[in-house]
This record gives sequence, structure tokens and C-alpha cells, in this order.
Amino acid sequence: MSAVPKTVEVRFEPLTPGQLDAVLHVEQQAYAHPWGRRNFEDSLKAGNQIQLLMAQDTLLGYFVAMKGVDEVHLLNITVAPDYQRQGWAQVLLDALTLWARGQGAEWLWLEVRVGNARAIKVYEAHGFCRVGQRKNYYPGDDGQREDAIVMSLRL
Repeated sequence: MSAVPKTVEVRFEPLTPGQLDAVLHVEQQAYAHPWGRRNFEDSLKAGNQIQLLMAQDTLLGYFVAMKGVDEVHLLNITVAPDYQRQGWAQVLLDALTLWARGQGAEWLWLEVRVGNARAIKVYEAHGFCRVGQRKNYYPGDDGQREDAIVMSLRL
């Protein structure tokens, strides 16, 4: 695990096509079932909010969110494996929450794998509540499927 020096400034910036390879590299390191290039390209094309958390030239993490009428749906949030367990997920969620409020959203929604206890704990610490479950939502290992927990946060 790598730590970001305390004197390094971090910033958010929107994803550009030129940064897509770096994002895909992190995505593939972070997940057994990662998003592919097309998922990110489609999100860019759709005008979804895609923000990168950067420390100088180092990609710490990112989120992808889709705006609805009075809600925002978190589609993907990832912290690069080398920078996990350092509080960066909360920084990403704080930025997402601020952006969503600025869009006039009243709710934030997300799905998370039933087996992803660490992420569920992070979301609950941020104030998200479990509101439902989607059966066989995510691809799993050996052709199996995994349920998703649906969570929401009132803004």
C-alpha cells in the first residue's frame, strides 16, 4: 500500500478520453468483474459526471454518477488498490454528495454487492441506508450471479 504524502495537494478533475487507459488500469486492478472501456465511453457520451481524484499525476480514485430528475445514481466508485483504507472513499463520497446537492438532487442511490462488506460499511458510515435487494444483479464467479443491496441517502 502506498500513502499520499501529507504535503501533496489533491484535486478533482473530469475524466477526459486521454485518461481512460489510466482509469481502466485502476478498474482492472480493483475488481474481479471490472467495467470495460465501453462502459466508461458510454458514460462520457451520456454526459454522466465522471470525476477523478488526483494527487499530482497519480490517480487515487474516481466516481461515475448519473443525474436523474430529483436524484443521482452512483454507477461506479473506485479507490486505486494502493490507496485503499486511507479515507479516500469518504473524500470521493463527500465530493459526490456536494455535486448531487448542487444539481438539486434530493436522493443519492447506489447498488453494492451483497458480499462487499467493506464497501457497505463505508456507505453506511456516510449515511446511506439499505432499502432493498436486487436478485442476481452482478456477474459472479464461474457463471454465477450475485445479489445487490440497494442503498439510498436523503440529501
